[in-house]
Amino acid sequence: MLEKDDLWQSFLNNIYKEVNSASYHAWFRDLKLIKITDDEIQIQVPMEIHKRILNENYYNLIDETFFKLTNINYKFVFLLKDEVIKDDEVVEEIDVLDTTPLDNVSDNWNSNLIPTLNFDNYVVGDSNRLAKVAGMAVAEQPGKIHNPLFIYGKSGLGKTHLMHAIGNYITNNSHKKVLYTTSEMFKDDYVNITNKNSNNIEVAADFKKKYRDIDVLIIDDIQYLVGAEKTQQEFFHTFNALHQANKQIIISSDRSPEDLKLLEERLRSRFMWGLPVDIYPPDFDLRCKILRQKLKNMTISAKIDENVIEYIANNCQNDIRFLEGALNRLMAYTAMIVPDKIDLSFAIEALADFVNNNIYSVNSIEGIQKSVADYFKISVDDLKGKKKSANIAYPRMIAMYLSRKLTDENFNRIGLEFGGRDHSTVIHACDKIEKDLKNNKNLEYQLKEIQNTM
Repeated sequence: MLEKDDLWQSFLNNIYKEVNSASYHAWFRDLKLIKITDDEIQIQVPMEIHKRILNENYYNLIDETFFKLTNINYKFVFLLKDEVIKDDEVVEEIDVLDTTPLDNVSDNWNSNLIPTLNFDNYVVGDSNRLAKVAGMAVAEQPGKIHNPLFIYGKSGLGKTHLMHAIGNYITNNSHKKVLYTTSEMFKDDYVNITNKNSNNIEVAADFKKKYRDIDVLIIDDIQYLVGAEKTQQEFFHTFNALHQANKQIIISSDRSPEDLKLLEERLRSRFMWGLPVDIYPPDFDLRCKILRQKLKNMTISAKIDENVIEYIANNCQNDIRFLEGALNRLMAYTAMIVPDKIDLSFAIEALADFVNNNIYSVNSIEGIQKSVADYFKISVDDLKGKKKSANIAYPRMIAMYLSRKLTDENFNRIGLEFGGRDHSTVIHACDKIEKDLKNNKNLEYQLKEIQNTM
């Protein structure tokens, strides 16, 4: 019989051949063989969710693979690290794999998914690992685990990429009908029902068929349903219809369900039925990994020095879109100058304006308060105080909004820094400024002017 380490490596090699790359990296790569007895094998897993997925989706494959290697029928026990340390006798129940037949889907169906956004090019680090694992679990068992899956985090952190990756995995590995949409698209479709120039009955029927006659609904930026009461009511009914039919619902937002105070309570409570999972701003290592991944498809990849990647990662923090913007700027500058190589001095020259305009992660709430106060010619104490006059209240909202956008601080922390205000006050301020930005070009100019002084 093979030695323990050789047996485990042979097992992993065989598994790699049997599953796709995304599944292998999500569920098998980080497993560790702990102990083998006469009739049992203990395997350490990274997260609780691995136990369920391995038991329900892959138990038979694991069993067959080990039998081929050892000619022995083992019982498999999946343990977390602390369970291995505390108790070697922990045994998990083994559930039967669900073999429900797949539904059929029309070849003409438009899912709105972007095929290039998948799990293989979704770069993972500590800040988004749980979201990726949860997404894989949903992709492999849509409608049966984490329903709804609610993904939240600030703009530009990869929520949309992850949602498309889930949808594409389901589409490529089943016959299920998947629809990706945004809350704005949902709202526009619903408004068409009330259009007096159209056949309301026919349009309403098409609307319900589009959003309810599906297996998976993926809806992005749910926070933009705020203020659209009738659309919220329709989404409530759509949500209920899908959930009661065990259809998978995946939702994204820039804030957690409990912080969506301006949405109906009955919607927010339903968002908590499944699994809310947040994505944090990427750390330095993850930013470097993201840059290397994106460089694979760029012509400058062969010319660029490693210290240039580190320079960009250090200076474009928090938002993946700024990383992309830096690479695009660098590529455009390279096309004009055509250097033999892209070293650090060249990158600093190419990105001088971009970096100066876009670095904001180092901004503290204190620094933002000072910049806003100076711009509006008031004091920081005014921003933290109780005065509610317009010349102070609105700058205070702007300062709260910028504190949310330009730092990693949560609503509670921001509220504390503004005189101990409740986090709901901060949410209201952010929503107010977001709404005003849509129609107020002067406000947009003011925000840029303030950021340039930081």
